[in-house]
Amino acid sequence: MTKKCVGCGALLQTSNPDFPGYIPCELYEVSLVCKRCFRIKNYGDYKVVKKDTNDYNKLFDTIKSMHNLILYVCDVLSMDNLNMANSFGGKVILVISKVDLLPKSVKERKLYEYIKSNYDLNVKDVVFVSGKKNYNVDLLLSVIARYNKKNKVYLVGGTNAGKSTLINAFIKAKGVQNPLVTTSFLTNTTLDTIEIKIDDELTLVDTPGFLSNDGFLVDEPSKVVKEVSFKSEIKPRTYQMKPRQSVIIGNYARFDYLSDIENSFTFYLSNDVKVKRINVDTNDYLRNLKLTKFDLDANNDIVIKDLCFCKITKKAKVNVYVKAGVKVSNRKNLI
Repeated sequence: MTKKCVGCGALLQTSNPDFPGYIPCELYEVSLVCKRCFRIKNYGDYKVVKKDTNDYNKLFDTIKSMHNLILYVCDVLSMDNLNMANSFGGKVILVISKVDLLPKSVKERKLYEYIKSNYDLNVKDVVFVSGKKNYNVDLLLSVIARYNKKNKVYLVGGTNAGKSTLINAFIKAKGVQNPLVTTSFLTNTTLDTIEIKIDDELTLVDTPGFLSNDGFLVDEPSKVVKEVSFKSEIKPRTYQMKPRQSVIIGNYARFDYLSDIENSFTFYLSNDVKVKRINVDTNDYLRNLKLTKFDLDANNDIVIKDLCFCKITKKAKVNVYVKAGVKVSNRKNLI
């Protein structure tokens, strides 16, 4: 008889400790979770398990062919993948998760207007939630009931988008007697599909988060992932930048300001990452990293995917240094 780990969805197995779903032989009959999930939950210990992109593509093709309702879950701080919601044919509720990470002064109405103005999305509805804070979970359940025509509803999104945390919030809201899905701010926690029956009308299906190849977290050790991942409400850090000043983001990125007027830079990043300001001309720290140059209009953000974004108020020439392969882009001010 085969068993699935209720935490990550991997098939439980006793033969190889290095493969997903491993559990010691003597615990196979009594355990509901694999050793990896047990250690994530109880010790914060994490073991990286990478999945092939083809595995994601096959899974998503299968989901599309079934024509079920889909919750496309997107982290409010990683919205560059929003247009992927259109690839599922319109039977999609866009769920913007982790809104508790933004400062309380940021209003949902402004976020909704930003999304509507900057993305051409084919979705049924947009709901802002925080699974961690249980915010708008009941609202989302009512929206699901309005559009759901089948029993199963699939949750799809990037790794660490908050899908498993949201499912656990549903479980608690409905009082379901079911082991909780394993959650973590680390990548690839869910390894295979997990079905959770909420009631007779609704079964939620959690899917593995896809890991884009251009994010900062790719190939980073768990220690770095823990430091740069957002865990609580962001405390923005604002610097009145004089010409030819730089800002250093931990050991990870550098922003050189090259315009000849004073400007305002506000950084949104993990509260655990240290930031310091230095002189452009007397310190070459991190200049060995890949350079991206910007000549920005006023009211633009510079985004380093999965690391931070910087709100800039005036026109600005900025050089950004970060490791090769990481997407660095600009957009209109999100906040």
